[in-house]
Amino acid sequence: MFVSKTLLLIFILSSTLTFSQNKLEIERKGKSSVKIGLNAYSFTKPLMNNVRGRDGGMSLFDLVDWTAAHDFDAIDLTAYFFPGYPEVPSDEYINSLKRYTFQQGLDISGIGVRNDFADPDPVKRAADVKHVKEWIDVAVKLGAPVIRVFSGPIPEGYEGKWDEIALYMSASIKECAVYGKQRGVLVGVQNHGDFLKTADETIKLVKMVNSDWFGVIVDTGYFITDNPYNDIEKVMPYAVNFQLKESVFGAASTVKIDLKRIMEIVKRSGYRGYLPIETLSSVGGNKNKKKTTPDSRPDYDPYIAVPSFLKEVNVAKKAAYEEFKI
Repeated sequence: MFVSKTLLLIFILSSTLTFSQNKLEIERKGKSSVKIGLNAYSFTKPLMNNVRGRDGGMSLFDLVDWTAAHDFDAIDLTAYFFPGYPEVPSDEYINSLKRYTFQQGLDISGIGVRNDFADPDPVKRAADVKHVKEWIDVAVKLGAPVIRVFSGPIPEGYEGKWDEIALYMSASIKECAVYGKQRGVLVGVQNHGDFLKTADETIKLVKMVNSDWFGVIVDTGYFITDNPYNDIEKVMPYAVNFQLKESVFGAASTVKIDLKRIMEIVKRSGYRGYLPIETLSSVGGNKNKKKTTPDSRPDYDPYIAVPSFLKEVNVAKKAAYEEFKI
């Protein structure tokens, strides 16, 4: 009898876990539909010039103007460009930016923060959890449905210890997701070619966190595999937002993204949501690359690159969805 009860308990627990993890795949209702957004990181240089008081600066309000003028549907406001980051801005600033964005006819599709949950130091991870929670509160005030976080780079000495890192990382992210659930904000992890290089790794982390308030920010340029399109398609059931890049092989690649194929993947998955685009210089904001690799596109200009990429994205969207804003 004891053995039977034990086996029954194991069966119930395993069934509960399986059921819970099955719920992690988002059930989409209706036909696939996408809105094209802009990720603020495309304008890193002018936005940081503004934050640091340099010439050639662009405020987030200026970026909202530019985004509306170029007929985007939404904007992803990255926290780095808020005055005083990493400190939380005043309610007056948050409310003014929210009102202004709404008046320009734009949705706020999400925000993003800097963090490193791969760090083995529990004190540093706890500080990053606190940071994410603080910016979840900002997301609530802005009306942003998703906050973007990173996994982080594999720390020195932890090479080959993926599972060990994932164990403490998932605990930190779980804490953020629990808070996100309380506040009504989804937490999304961006695959960024660091700890998360493949779809399988990304999905494994999602299942370890095991929260329906946690999903994937699909970065089309940062799956480090032979065929990133396969990885993109594989994570689509867990997608809560996007980073649509110019190449699936990284910012330095001259191989252009196959937007027709991307739109087919997105449509086939039933995804309904935002496709924020992000153009980058050839180093893609990677500080380590900047130390060792000369920028092969020193003339990168977001005022040229973003409209050019937007046009290509809209053409691909029209072909896939038979709709196009005139």
